[in-house]
Amino acid sequence: MTTTSPARRTERLARRLHLLMCRPEHFTVSYEINPWMDAATPVDPARALAQWERLRAELQRLGHEVDVVPAVPGLPDMVYAANGALVAAQGSVGVRFAHPERGGEAEAYARWLEEHGLGPVHRPAHVNEGEGDLLVVGEHLLGGYGFRTEPAAHREVEEVLGRPVTSLRLVDPRFYHLDTALTVLDDDPAHPDVAYFPGAFDEASRQVLQELFPQALRTDEDTARVLGMNAVSDGRHVVLSPRAQRYAQQLEQRGYVPVPVDLSELLRGGGGAKCCVLVLRR
Repeated sequence: MTTTSPARRTERLARRLHLLMCRPEHFTVSYEINPWMDAATPVDPARALAQWERLRAELQRLGHEVDVVPAVPGLPDMVYAANGALVAAQGSVGVRFAHPERGGEAEAYARWLEEHGLGPVHRPAHVNEGEGDLLVVGEHLLGGYGFRTEPAAHREVEEVLGRPVTSLRLVDPRFYHLDTALTVLDDDPAHPDVAYFPGAFDEASRQVLQELFPQALRTDEDTARVLGMNAVSDGRHVVLSPRAQRYAQQLEQRGYVPVPVDLSELLRGGGGAKCCVLVLRR
């Protein structure tokens, strides 16, 4: 299926998002499960918290509703709320983490969703790290695999939600989740738009992306290596790393409004703006 070019949309329209976040009250880097983590270098907890608060304030300033799930002691990566679930219009799918260090996060997020009317939450049989690897783009549901989420999880999600998943293979360990290599810029079914770093995907996946989104914005190595792709878009505003300057210029040329937010302390755990938010769809 080929998607109509989104690059010709004359005006970018923001949509109000309902987001879930988790304060980095226990954030630290005490183990290493991705190339960004260095347990030998101390984390500045106050700086991490201040950066997170700035992110929340910016999202609220843009008109988005933000809920906060309580942080759990001993789960330092719980701040990366995107990995907590996939909440789609068809239902909620929980997570099963690849690394035991994060295992306790799964039930904490599932319980919160059910207690707030977003359940029942399906507890998966296969490794599936939520919106880190499962991204909604209009009528498409893109699924990343190669480092964390298992291909079998894509089939499981298809069965639970009753909608197909397009599998994309990640090949660079720096971009271990789909949301580190691809930004959903607009998930309006009439104007779906994405940006991605081609070098993060194998050749077959690049061909799939070309077919689905022929006018997609393609970024470069410099953007990707500062996790510039790990951004939050409401269809008009794109919250992203201030270090992704070339990406910001590309977005402006396409009619988007870049909103830079420094999350450099949280980047030390391997996450940026998108990692810190889970979209709650009803």
